[in-house]
Amino acid sequence: MDTVSGGCHCGNIRLELALTRAPAEYAPRECDCEFCRKHGAAYVSDPRGSLRIRVRDAGQTSRYRQGSGQAEMLLCRNCGVLLGALYQDRSQLYAVVNANAVGAQFGVPRAVSPRSLSDSDKLRRWKDLWFADVMIEAQTHEGLAHE
Repeated sequence: MDTVSGGCHCGNIRLELALTRAPAEYAPRECDCEFCRKHGAAYVSDPRGSLRIRVRDAGQTSRYRQGSGQAEMLLCRNCGVLLGALYQDRSQLYAVVNANAVGAQFGVPRAVSPRSLSDSDKLRRWKDLWFADVMIEAQTHEGLAHE
């Protein structure tokens, strides 16, 4: 496994990705929706890898639902960086990471068009492509919380 890390600009949200291949072997997916284009986002994930998200101040995070409203975009409220997207299916959390928030050299991005997929096709695609081993650790006023 290759481990790469990154996070938002201010350091409030830190990412640690365990990848089954070298970062250069991943072609980040550039979503063509208006939200992702405005953020310059290109997403990377590995369904056999893992993702750890560590949040220093949970009060400085923001989650935004757009498009079909099924996934939540994860942003830092302090510095404004889009870190990725989360999808909760019952007790299973799936996630994808904005490659621009990670300190690794990924392959050449490729355009994708999730807008052309039905809601059920999106869910199938996310379950096939996104990280399924996801843990979020967030500091709260009461201490450390796990999602």
